[in-house]
Amino acid sequence: MTGIRRQLILLAVIVPLLVGAVIAVHNVFTEPTPGMNDFMSRWEGARSFFEDGLSPYSDAASLNIQERIYGRAVIDNEDPGFFAYPFYTVFIVGPTVPFDYAWASAMWMVTLAACLIVGLFLLLDFYNWRPAPLVLGALLLWALMDYFASRGLFLGQPSHVVYLLQVLTLWAVFRRQDGLAGVALALSTFKPQMGYLVVPLLLLWGVRARRYTFVSAFVLAFGGLMLASFALQPDWFGAWLDQVRAYPDYTAAAYPDTGSPVWIVTQHYLGLGDGGEWAVNLLLLAPVMWAWYTLLVENKQERFLWTVALTLVVGHMVALRTATPHFVVFNIMIVFYLKRISRLYGNLAAIGAIAGLFAFSWAQFAITVQGRASLEHPSLFLPLPVAMLVLLWLTRRRWWSEAAPQMAPPAEPRTASTQLEPA
Repeated sequence: MTGIRRQLILLAVIVPLLVGAVIAVHNVFTEPTPGMNDFMSRWEGARSFFEDGLSPYSDAASLNIQERIYGRAVIDNEDPGFFAYPFYTVFIVGPTVPFDYAWASAMWMVTLAACLIVGLFLLLDFYNWRPAPLVLGALLLWALMDYFASRGLFLGQPSHVVYLLQVLTLWAVFRRQDGLAGVALALSTFKPQMGYLVVPLLLLWGVRARRYTFVSAFVLAFGGLMLASFALQPDWFGAWLDQVRAYPDYTAAAYPDTGSPVWIVTQHYLGLGDGGEWAVNLLLLAPVMWAWYTLLVENKQERFLWTVALTLVVGHMVALRTATPHFVVFNIMIVFYLKRISRLYGNLAAIGAIAGLFAFSWAQFAITVQGRASLEHPSLFLPLPVAMLVLLWLTRRRWWSEAAPQMAPPAEPRTASTQLEPA
């Protein structure tokens, strides 16, 4: 069977499944119970631009968003639902704008679920893991129904798209599909708080490893997004920065007990103030800078993936604010550890570990939730990033030896010993 024929058969199977999933989600969830407010702000901002000719950052567009969410203008201590993303986000949600919100949000929820599933399969291929059918089934259920993934699905969190793009970037880098990697990384910047540390790391690494196609593809794709944004909305950058500057204040008012994991520990629990928070931030950033130095200056390429993982974890811990659906990016590390559990202790142990991950996060939510389910207890922000940080440090040598990329300069012939291969 030719490759083209296999692709056509695959499309013939996947397309009806996606269409059926959209119809089912629309009929069961989004039509009877409109919601997904994290998507609503982006969708209405894009709709206001494409159909009403309004800047997504304008007062009029913000009022449109608020009227859809609250049925009125926002009042004190409510999240105003600003668009608050780079302008080129309208290109990502734009295909759903022609449809009414019930259908658009159904399409978006199915898209997010597909991102989680595709991300899982890319990670399995990335780590060269072919799990047994029962383990694969457990992994799929966990990927879709884990607390952090499920919360993102029902909020319509764009974090799941960024997660897939970041996984795709790493997968493409390891497969030496550098053009694809650069474009995926550029697209992932539409939610900057998820990549503000890892994007510069990967670009610096690309220069250091002489992966110029990767860097060039990023520059061209990102430059194209920026040029298109300025062509369509010349004042977008300043208006976006205004909403970004307002973000910490209005989110603190609407969600007073949540922030970054470091903020929750130092300020919410310990009351150490801004000085204590920044001291801990710097303490956590120190090993990240050391890892960058060993990779970029000392050229210890076997530490590439570990450095990326450490940067992702610390980046989420020290951000001004984060959201628990962002934690799906930690699947990059979790799948690595689940593979090791499966190899060392067998399939039942891997299934038990998956069940434990699933049960722990949902049990913590159920025990701690008070009032509206949208208001999470601050403790939910702590166990997973802290566990990932500790594990990454304790198992760093395992990462260096088992997940070590061997980079060959582009001028050298690609042989079995020089190709970049994941463990």
